[in-house]
Amino acid sequence: MAITAAASRLGVSAFNDFKPVELRPNWTKEEAQVAINAVYKQVLGNDYIMKSERLSNAESLLCNGSITVRDFVRMVAKSELYKNKFLYNNFQTRVIELNIKHLLGRAPYDESEVIEHLDLYQNEGYEADIDSYIDSEEYSRSFGENVVPYYRGFNTQTDQKTVGFTRMFQLYRGYANSDRAQVGGNKSRLASELGRNGVSAVVNPSGSGEGWAYRPSSKGVTPNQTFRNSTREGRVYRIEVAAMNLPRYPKVRRISREWLVPYEDLSTTLQKIQKMGGKVASITLA
Repeated sequence: MAITAAASRLGVSAFNDFKPVELRPNWTKEEAQVAINAVYKQVLGNDYIMKSERLSNAESLLCNGSITVRDFVRMVAKSELYKNKFLYNNFQTRVIELNIKHLLGRAPYDESEVIEHLDLYQNEGYEADIDSYIDSEEYSRSFGENVVPYYRGFNTQTDQKTVGFTRMFQLYRGYANSDRAQVGGNKSRLASELGRNGVSAVVNPSGSGEGWAYRPSSKGVTPNQTFRNSTREGRVYRIEVAAMNLPRYPKVRRISREWLVPYEDLSTTLQKIQKMGGKVASITLA
Protein backbone atom coordinates (compact mmCIF):
# COMPACT_ATOMS: atom_id res chain seq x y z
CA MET A 1 0.00 0.00 0.00
CA ALA A 2 1.37 3.40 -0.99
CA ILE A 3 2.38 5.63 1.90
CA THR A 4 0.98 8.62 -0.01
CA ALA A 5 -0.51 9.22 -3.45
CA ALA A 6 2.35 11.66 -4.11
CA ALA A 7 5.08 9.14 -3.23
CA SER A 8 6.70 9.22 -6.67
CA ARG A 9 6.88 13.03 -6.70
CA LEU A 10 8.18 13.15 -3.14
CA GLY A 11 10.90 10.57 -3.78
CA VAL A 12 9.65 8.01 -1.25
CA SER A 13 8.07 5.46 -3.58
CA ALA A 14 10.87 3.05 -2.60
CA PHE A 15 9.08 2.66 0.75
CA ASN A 16 5.65 1.86 -0.70
CA ASP A 17 6.13 -1.90 -0.58
CA PHE A 18 8.88 -1.93 2.03
CA LYS A 19 8.91 -4.90 4.38
CA PRO A 20 11.00 -4.77 7.57
CA VAL A 21 13.96 -7.12 7.77
CA GLU A 22 13.56 -9.59 10.61
CA LEU A 23 15.56 -12.59 11.77
CA ARG A 24 12.88 -15.16 12.47
CA PRO A 25 13.48 -18.44 14.35
CA ASN A 26 15.61 -21.00 12.51
CA TRP A 27 17.16 -18.32 10.30
CA THR A 28 19.99 -19.22 7.94
CA LYS A 29 23.40 -17.59 7.63
CA GLU A 30 22.26 -16.03 4.36
CA GLU A 31 19.33 -14.41 6.15
CA ALA A 32 21.66 -13.23 8.90
CA GLN A 33 23.86 -11.57 6.27
CA VAL A 34 20.84 -9.80 4.83
CA ALA A 35 20.04 -8.46 8.29
CA ILE A 36 23.66 -7.37 8.83
CA ASN A 37 23.71 -5.42 5.58
CA ALA A 38 20.34 -3.86 6.42
CA VAL A 39 21.68 -2.71 9.81
CA TYR A 40 24.73 -1.12 8.20
CA LYS A 41 22.54 0.68 5.66
CA GLN A 42 20.10 2.00 8.27
CA VAL A 43 22.42 2.83 11.17
CA LEU A 44 25.12 4.30 8.94
CA GLY A 45 22.65 6.46 7.05
CA ASN A 46 23.14 4.71 3.68
CA ASP A 47 26.80 5.73 3.73
CA TYR A 48 29.33 3.63 1.85
CA ILE A 49 31.22 1.14 3.97
CA MET A 50 34.44 -0.57 2.91
CA LYS A 51 35.16 -4.20 3.63
CA SER A 52 37.96 -3.23 6.01
CA GLU A 53 35.51 -1.10 8.03
CA ARG A 54 33.01 -3.85 8.70
CA LEU A 55 32.66 -5.02 12.29
CA SER A 56 33.70 -8.61 11.65
CA ASN A 57 33.64 -9.68 15.32
CA ALA A 58 30.14 -8.33 15.85
CA GLU A 59 28.98 -9.93 12.60
CA SER A 60 30.32 -13.31 13.76
CA LEU A 61 28.48 -13.03 17.06
CA LEU A 62 25.21 -12.39 15.26
CA CYS A 63 25.77 -15.20 12.76
CA ASN A 64 26.52 -17.57 15.66
CA GLY A 65 23.34 -16.57 17.47
CA SER A 66 25.29 -15.15 20.40
CA ILE A 67 23.65 -11.72 20.07
CA THR A 68 20.37 -10.38 18.71
CA VAL A 69 19.80 -7.83 15.97
CA ARG A 70 19.21 -5.23 18.69
CA ASP A 71 22.63 -6.04 20.18
CA PHE A 72 24.25 -5.73 16.76
CA VAL A 73 22.57 -2.35 16.19
CA ARG A 74 23.95 -1.22 19.55
CA MET A 75 27.48 -2.34 18.67
CA VAL A 76 27.41 -0.51 15.33
CA ALA A 77 26.07 2.69 16.91
CA LYS A 78 28.78 2.62 19.59
CA SER A 79 31.60 1.75 17.20
CA GLU A 80 34.43 4.03 16.11
CA LEU A 81 33.09 3.57 12.59
CA TYR A 82 29.85 5.32 13.56
CA LYS A 83 31.62 7.96 15.63
CA ASN A 84 33.98 8.85 12.79
CA LYS A 85 31.09 9.25 10.39
CA PHE A 86 28.56 11.06 12.54
CA LEU A 87 29.86 12.12 15.97
CA TYR A 88 33.27 13.75 15.74
CA ASN A 89 32.62 16.02 12.76
CA ASN A 90 29.03 17.12 13.44
CA PHE A 91 27.39 19.69 15.67
CA GLN A 92 25.81 17.98 18.68
CA THR A 93 22.24 18.84 17.67
CA ARG A 94 22.93 17.27 14.30
CA VAL A 95 24.24 14.15 16.06
CA ILE A 96 20.97 13.85 18.01
CA GLU A 97 18.93 14.27 14.82
CA LEU A 98 20.91 11.48 13.17
CA ASN A 99 20.74 9.19 16.19
CA ILE A 100 16.95 9.49 16.28
CA LYS A 101 16.75 8.92 12.54
CA HIS A 102 19.15 5.96 12.49
CA LEU A 103 18.00 4.18 15.64
CA LEU A 104 14.31 5.07 15.92
CA GLY A 105 13.57 5.64 12.25
CA ARG A 106 11.96 9.06 12.59
CA ALA A 107 12.65 12.76 13.06
CA PRO A 108 12.70 14.55 16.44
CA TYR A 109 9.24 15.53 17.66
CA ASP A 110 10.12 18.60 19.72
CA GLU A 111 12.99 20.57 21.21
CA SER A 112 12.61 18.96 24.63
CA GLU A 113 13.48 15.58 23.13
CA VAL A 114 16.72 16.94 21.71
CA ILE A 115 17.57 18.71 24.98
CA GLU A 116 16.98 15.49 26.91
CA HIS A 117 19.54 13.64 24.81
CA LEU A 118 21.98 16.54 24.92
CA ASP A 119 21.84 16.51 28.72
CA LEU A 120 22.29 12.74 28.83
CA TYR A 121 25.29 12.95 26.52
CA GLN A 122 26.89 15.73 28.57
CA ASN A 123 26.29 14.10 31.95
CA GLU A 124 26.66 10.37 31.28
CA GLY A 125 28.49 10.12 27.96
CA TYR A 126 27.93 8.98 24.41
CA GLU A 127 27.34 5.29 25.12
CA ALA A 128 24.67 6.04 27.71
CA ASP A 129 22.89 8.21 25.18
CA ILE A 130 22.97 5.43 22.57
CA ASP A 131 21.58 2.98 25.15
CA SER A 132 18.70 5.38 25.84
CA TYR A 133 17.44 4.95 22.28
CA ILE A 134 17.95 1.21 21.97
CA ASP A 135 16.65 0.35 25.45
CA SER A 136 13.62 2.63 25.11
CA GLU A 137 10.04 1.41 25.12
CA GLU A 138 9.60 2.95 21.69
CA TYR A 139 12.42 0.86 20.22
CA SER A 140 11.10 -2.32 21.87
CA ARG A 141 7.56 -1.67 20.64
CA SER A 142 8.66 -0.81 17.10
CA PHE A 143 11.50 -3.25 16.45
CA GLY A 144 11.88 -5.67 19.34
CA GLU A 145 14.96 -7.90 19.47
CA ASN A 146 15.24 -9.06 15.88
CA VAL A 147 13.78 -6.44 13.52
CA VAL A 148 16.24 -4.09 11.83
CA PRO A 149 15.29 -0.43 12.48
CA TYR A 150 13.74 1.27 9.46
CA TYR A 151 12.29 4.65 8.55
CA ARG A 152 8.92 4.82 10.28
CA GLY A 153 8.62 8.57 9.85
CA PHE A 154 6.94 8.28 6.44
CA ASN A 155 4.08 6.17 7.80
CA THR A 156 1.12 7.18 9.95
CA GLN A 157 1.24 5.18 13.17
CA THR A 158 -0.47 5.29 16.53
CA ASP A 159 2.75 6.19 18.33
CA GLN A 160 3.91 8.88 15.91
CA LYS A 161 3.12 12.57 15.69
CA THR A 162 2.03 13.92 12.33
CA VAL A 163 4.73 16.59 12.44
CA GLY A 164 7.31 13.82 12.15
CA PHE A 165 6.21 13.16 8.56
CA THR A 166 7.17 16.59 7.22
CA ARG A 167 10.35 16.74 9.28
CA MET A 168 11.57 13.44 7.86
CA PHE A 169 11.99 15.19 4.52
CA GLN A 170 14.50 17.54 6.12
CA LEU A 171 16.58 14.53 7.19
CA TYR A 172 15.95 12.15 4.29
CA ARG A 173 17.27 13.41 0.96
CA GLY A 174 16.62 10.51 -1.38
CA TYR A 175 17.05 6.77 -1.67
CA ALA A 176 20.50 7.06 -3.30
CA ASN A 177 21.70 9.81 -0.95
CA SER A 178 23.65 9.31 2.28
CA ASP A 179 23.69 11.29 5.51
CA ARG A 180 27.25 12.42 4.83
CA ALA A 181 26.63 13.59 1.25
CA GLN A 182 23.92 16.18 1.78
CA VAL A 183 24.22 19.78 0.67
CA GLY A 184 23.44 20.95 4.22
CA GLY A 185 26.77 19.62 5.52
CA ASN A 186 27.14 18.97 9.24
CA LYS A 187 24.67 21.61 10.44
CA SER A 188 21.39 20.78 12.16
CA ARG A 189 18.40 20.58 9.85
CA LEU A 190 15.71 21.06 12.49
CA ALA A 191 17.18 23.21 15.28
CA SER A 192 15.43 26.43 14.20
CA GLU A 193 12.15 24.69 13.50
CA LEU A 194 12.15 22.84 16.82
CA GLY A 195 13.01 26.06 18.66
CA ARG A 196 10.00 27.80 17.09
CA ASN A 197 7.82 24.72 17.55
CA GLY A 198 7.01 25.11 13.88
CA VAL A 199 6.40 22.74 11.00
CA SER A 200 8.56 22.70 7.89
CA ALA A 201 7.35 22.44 4.34
CA VAL A 202 8.04 19.20 2.51
CA VAL A 203 11.20 19.65 0.42
CA ASN A 204 11.60 17.11 -2.36
CA PRO A 205 14.61 14.79 -2.00
CA SER A 206 17.16 14.60 -4.78
CA GLY A 207 16.06 12.53 -7.74
CA SER A 208 12.43 13.64 -7.41
CA GLY A 209 10.50 16.66 -8.54
CA GLU A 210 12.62 16.90 -11.71
CA GLY A 211 15.74 17.88 -9.80
CA TRP A 212 16.77 19.36 -6.46
CA ALA A 213 14.33 21.45 -4.51
CA TYR A 214 16.08 24.52 -3.14
CA ARG A 215 18.38 23.83 -0.18
CA PRO A 216 20.75 26.46 1.27
CA SER A 217 24.46 25.68 1.16
CA SER A 218 26.26 24.33 4.22
CA LYS A 219 28.03 27.70 4.60
CA GLY A 220 24.66 29.39 4.96
CA VAL A 221 25.73 32.63 3.29
CA THR A 222 24.58 34.54 0.23
CA PRO A 223 27.22 35.91 -2.15
CA ASN A 224 27.92 39.61 -1.72
CA GLN A 225 28.16 40.04 -5.49
CA THR A 226 25.25 40.37 -7.86
CA PHE A 227 24.59 38.02 -10.77
CA ARG A 228 26.26 40.42 -13.21
CA ASN A 229 28.66 42.01 -10.70
CA SER A 230 26.66 45.23 -10.99
CA THR A 231 27.62 48.17 -8.79
CA ARG A 232 24.62 50.30 -9.67
CA GLU A 233 22.53 51.57 -6.78
CA GLY A 234 18.88 50.74 -6.22
CA ARG A 235 16.73 47.94 -4.89
CA VAL A 236 18.44 44.56 -4.65
CA TYR A 237 16.63 41.22 -4.59
CA ARG A 238 17.67 37.81 -3.32
CA ILE A 239 16.83 35.00 -5.74
CA GLU A 240 16.85 31.38 -4.54
CA VAL A 241 17.22 28.94 -7.41
CA ALA A 242 16.95 25.15 -7.51
CA ALA A 243 17.84 22.49 -10.11
CA MET A 244 20.11 24.69 -12.23
CA ASN A 245 22.71 23.15 -14.53
CA LEU A 246 26.31 24.17 -14.10
CA PRO A 247 27.49 26.00 -17.25
CA ARG A 248 30.07 23.42 -18.29
CA TYR A 249 30.30 20.01 -19.89
CA PRO A 250 28.94 17.49 -19.04
CA LYS A 251 25.72 19.11 -17.87
CA VAL A 252 24.55 16.47 -15.45
CA ARG A 253 24.88 18.08 -12.03
CA ARG A 254 22.09 20.29 -10.72
CA ILE A 255 22.67 22.79 -7.96
CA SER A 256 20.88 25.16 -5.61
CA ARG A 257 22.18 28.72 -5.46
CA GLU A 258 21.36 32.24 -4.26
CA TRP A 259 22.11 35.57 -5.90
CA LEU A 260 21.73 39.24 -5.08
CA VAL A 261 20.36 40.99 -8.15
CA PRO A 262 19.66 44.72 -8.76
CA TYR A 263 16.10 45.51 -9.80
CA GLU A 264 17.17 46.67 -13.26
CA ASP A 265 18.82 43.28 -13.92
CA LEU A 266 15.99 41.17 -12.51
CA SER A 267 14.23 40.35 -15.78
CA THR A 268 17.46 39.50 -17.63
CA THR A 269 18.65 37.34 -14.74
CA LEU A 270 15.41 35.35 -14.61
CA GLN A 271 15.68 34.68 -18.33
CA LYS A 272 19.23 33.34 -17.87
CA ILE A 273 18.13 31.13 -15.00
CA GLN A 274 15.32 29.70 -17.11
CA LYS A 275 17.73 28.92 -19.98
CA MET A 276 19.94 27.02 -17.51
CA GLY A 277 16.99 24.88 -16.40
CA GLY A 278 16.74 26.53 -12.99
CA LYS A 279 13.59 26.77 -10.90
CA VAL A 280 13.10 29.95 -8.90
CA ALA A 281 12.19 28.98 -5.34
CA SER A 282 11.74 32.56 -4.06
CA ILE A 283 12.42 36.21 -4.81
CA THR A 284 12.69 38.53 -1.82
CA LEU A 285 13.91 42.05 -1.19
CA ALA A 286 17.46 41.83 0.16
